[in-house]
Amino acid sequence: MSTAYKGILYAVITAALWSVLAIVMKVSLRGLTPADITWFRFVLAFTILAFYYYLKKPHYLRILKRPPLILVIATLCLAANYYGFIEGVNLTTPSIAQVFIQLGPVLLAVAGFIFFREKVTWRQITGLILSAAGLLVFYNEQLNLIVTGKAALHAGIIWILVAAITWAVYSVLLKVLVTRYPPMQLNLVVFGLPAILYFPFVNFHHFTSLHITGWLILLFMGLNTLIAYGLLSLAIHYIEANKISVILILNPILTFVLMAVISGSGATWIQHEHYSLITLAGAMIVLAGAVLTVFKKNKSANAIGYRNNR
Repeated sequence: MSTAYKGILYAVITAALWSVLAIVMKVSLRGLTPADITWFRFVLAFTILAFYYYLKKPHYLRILKRPPLILVIATLCLAANYYGFIEGVNLTTPSIAQVFIQLGPVLLAVAGFIFFREKVTWRQITGLILSAAGLLVFYNEQLNLIVTGKAALHAGIIWILVAAITWAVYSVLLKVLVTRYPPMQLNLVVFGLPAILYFPFVNFHHFTSLHITGWLILLFMGLNTLIAYGLLSLAIHYIEANKISVILILNPILTFVLMAVISGSGATWIQHEHYSLITLAGAMIVLAGAVLTVFKKNKSANAIGYRNNR
């Protein structure tokens, strides 16, 4: 398999994992707090990755002693992204969270225009306008469909926007870092530092009351963190960031489909979502605008590599 196909495959798997994650998060919040879940995800991902490199490539662990400052900043941004997104899911719904988090890839594209001097086209400007318009349509329609809980919706969307902004900053910094370090080595710090930061805010009593289903859900979310961000790092290594962004932007479609099926089945283990034609139209406008914004033709099609200094 060529490196380009590998990058695309890794990005597709990442998008699929994130599509399901928002739904699983909503279920797990019944007995755990956002801080509990965020801490566990990072701890499990770091433990598995660190143990693997301790056995296979112990010299990779040196990065934990003196991580680059830019990596520390990127890690703090991702830690904020994790908490902001799960708090947003807690206060809204999986589908709403998935739509508004798409601001992240759009901001990443804008960062490319500003910081990396990438050429901007009229198609991309149109995409930015469409994304903004679609978010307004989607937001206003959700307000009309919700009878109670409007304050929670406002707060939840603010949390998701914070998550989107911090994810964009993390991605820009990662784009710089993967030119100097192996992608998975960076994740040792990316997973390890947030586990320490969130530790004081964890209520361990919540874990003692979990049943087997709760533990399986936690295990899935922890492995989701390890696999999704591991594959994302590899995808960034193999193919252009704009292609990855296009693939990731499409993940809300699967979330919408899954939530529609769940709501239609009458399931009681998760809050049902309310869709209208205007809601769906707004979501599709957001996605179309995001695709136009992040996608660009690249004749050289050079993948992002790294210099292995280890």
